[in-house]
Amino acid sequence: MFKSTKKSAHVSTVGERRGISAVKHELVKNRVLFLMILPVFIYVIIFNYAPMAGIVVAFKKFNYTDGIFNSPWVGLKNFEFLVKGGVLWRITRNTVLYNIAFMVIDMVSQIAVAVMLNEITKKWFKKLSQSMMFLPYFISFVLVQSICYGIFSYEYGLLNNFLKSIGSAPVNVYTNEGVWPFLLVFFHEWKGIGYGVVIYLAAITGISSEYYEAAQVDGATKWQQIKMITLPLLKPTAITLFLFAVGKIMKGQFELFFQLVGKNGMLYETTDIIDTYVFRTITQTFDPGMSTAAGLYQSLFGFILIMAVNHVVKKIQPEYALF
Repeated sequence: MFKSTKKSAHVSTVGERRGISAVKHELVKNRVLFLMILPVFIYVIIFNYAPMAGIVVAFKKFNYTDGIFNSPWVGLKNFEFLVKGGVLWRITRNTVLYNIAFMVIDMVSQIAVAVMLNEITKKWFKKLSQSMMFLPYFISFVLVQSICYGIFSYEYGLLNNFLKSIGSAPVNVYTNEGVWPFLLVFFHEWKGIGYGVVIYLAAITGISSEYYEAAQVDGATKWQQIKMITLPLLKPTAITLFLFAVGKIMKGQFELFFQLVGKNGMLYETTDIIDTYVFRTITQTFDPGMSTAAGLYQSLFGFILIMAVNHVVKKIQPEYALF
């Protein structure tokens, strides 16, 4: 028995040495590639992992005199305030619902537009349409806010000027919280549809033409070719993009919400998300503990969600899972 244990330990040691030797050989063999990735590795460590030490602020009554590590501990009081005030439910509900709407509408619209563009035979019209759709992606959210305000401003907006010209009463959109979910989804879709269409068009381009030729020989119509060939072969791309979107479901598009809504408290009930709340607690209430607590909750909830969704996908179709 002693000899068996000694032999196992020897085998384990030999295996470890071989593993270390293999790693060294790989580092020497591909040293140029490792040197090229070194700046990215350093960047991730500095900006993604080093700041994690600041998580302790979520459990402290932070003050600038004592600093991060010497401020007094308050336990879960920062989280209790979020729950008791009803803020946590509101910002979580808005963040999740907006992102679900973004994911579903993005996927459906981008696939539909990509399929339609792929069926266009006129190359000049196809390129023009693709360029026109892709253009808003490069427009800053500051300009998007100016466009939105120019249309819906109570005094000078195009909408109210039109309503006045036909004898109707003007509408104050900036005090009506019920219309903003539709406006935010619309401007999000208008700005980002071109980028998503390019991804799906690239996936469609990669589909072998032999499939369509065989379908045409069998007498399949265009719709049947789309239904039986294009859409099924777009499934891996769609699932991958969906999983990426689920990973960011707790991360709202701060620029979109902050620029279009700003500090309009009358719209917070339907437009306030975790990111805007965190920003507001830092810049207005000057409470880093509260904002860190909200940010930590956002990260943990998003991590659990992406792990759960990836687990479900792995059970159903393992080849489409992220890991």
